Amino acid sequence: NAWTMPIKTRIDMLSTGIKTPVGIKVMGPNLDSLNAIAQRIETVVKKTEGVRSVYAERVTGGNYLDIEIDRYRAAGYGLKIDDIQNVIKSAVGGMNIARTIEGLERYPINVRYPRELRDNPEAIKKALVYTSDGRAVPLGHVADLKFSKGAAMIKSENSRPTAWVYVDLSNIDVGTYVQNAQELVAENITLPAGYSIVWSGQYENMMEVAERLRIIVPLTILVIFLLLYLHFKSFTNSLIVMLSLPFALVGGIWLFYMFGFNTSVAVYVGFIALAGLAAETGVVMLVYLEEAVNRYRISGKLKSIIDLRSAIIEGAVERVRPKLMTVATTIIALLPIMLGHGTGSEVMQRIAAPMVGGLISSTILTLILVPVLYFIIEQRKLPAAVK
Repeated sequence: NAWTMPIKTRIDMLSTGIKTPVGIKVMGPNLDSLNAIAQRIETVVKKTEGVRSVYAERVTGGNYLDIEIDRYRAAGYGLKIDDIQNVIKSAVGGMNIARTIEGLERYPINVRYPRELRDNPEAIKKALVYTSDGRAVPLGHVADLKFSKGAAMIKSENSRPTAWVYVDLSNIDVGTYVQNAQELVAENITLPAGYSIVWSGQYENMMEVAERLRIIVPLTILVIFLLLYLHFKSFTNSLIVMLSLPFALVGGIWLFYMFGFNTSVAVYVGFIALAGLAAETGVVMLVYLEEAVNRYRISGKLKSIIDLRSAIIEGAVERVRPKLMTVATTIIALLPIMLGHGTGSEVMQRIAAPMVGGLISSTILTLILVPVLYFIIEQRKLPAAVK
C-alpha cells in the first residue's frame, strides 16, 4: 500500500511512471532474472530507515493456458493454422461478426462458446474445427493444451524489459533515503552482466531539478551582481552588497531547520528569492551611506577619519527606520504564508521560511557589518595627509 494523495499520485505516474515517492527500475533481458533481482532488492531495502512499505512487482506471476498447434496432425486433416486459430479466437475469446444499430447507439455482436463449454481445458479440447470438406475435428486432436507461468504484464523502458520496485517513505526526505538505500543495495546486491538499476520516482525529478539549479543559482547570483554594478558603477560597492547573501543563508537555514523541513525544490526556490531580498537590504543600507559621505564631502566637512566615521554613523543610524520598514513589510507579507494551513500550505511554507529567516539575519548583520566594511574602504580613499 502506498498512502499518497490522489492528484499527487497521478502527477508522479504521468512524469515518471512510479506512483510512490521512490521507485527502483531493474532493467535486463530476462524476465525471470528481473523478478529474482527485484525481490532481493525488496528484501534489502526493507531494512533501511524511513521505509513505510516496499513492494517488488512479480513480473512472472501470470498463469496461462497455452494452446500449441501440432502442424503435422493439422496437415493430416487438411487444416491450415489459420483455420485452427480462428476457432480458438471465436470459441474462447469471442469474435465480432456484425454490428447492430439502435437509433444513435451502435453495439457489436460478439459470438463465442457459452461459459460451461470454455471454462476448463477439457471443454476447450472439444471445440470443433471444420475441414474444407465439412468434417468436424475436435481441437484436442490437432493441438496440445497445457498451463504455464509467464509475465502478468511486460514493461519496457529504453527498449529493455523492466521490473519495478515501489518504495513508500515516512518521516524522511527522498534524497537522504535514496543515498542510504543505494549504499545498502550496492553492498548486498551483485547485478549480472547486462542488468542495471535506475532510481526513479520523485528522486528522478529531484535530480533533474538539481541539474537545473546548478545553472540557475550561479546565473541568479551573476545577474544580481551585474544589476548592482550597473547601479553603483563600482565593483567594490557591489561586492559589499553581495556579502549580505551569506548572512541571509544563515537565518534561512536556521529557520527551516527549526520547523523541521527537509530540503526540497520549494526550499531552493525560497533561497533563490532570498538572494534578491538580501541584496535589496544591502542596497538600501549602502545608498544611505553613500548619500551621507557625499553630503559631507560636498559641504567640505570630510577632513579626517573622525568626520568619515561621523558621516557613516549618520547614514547607518539615523536611517534605521526606513531600512527596517523595508524588511518588516516583506516579513509581514510572508508570515501568513508561513504560518497558514490548508491546501498547498506545505509547499508555500517551505518557500517562505528561508525568506523570513534570511531577512532577519541579513538585516541584523547588514546593519552592523556593511557600515564597517564601507568605512574600511572609504578610509583608504582619504588623502595621506588627512589620515
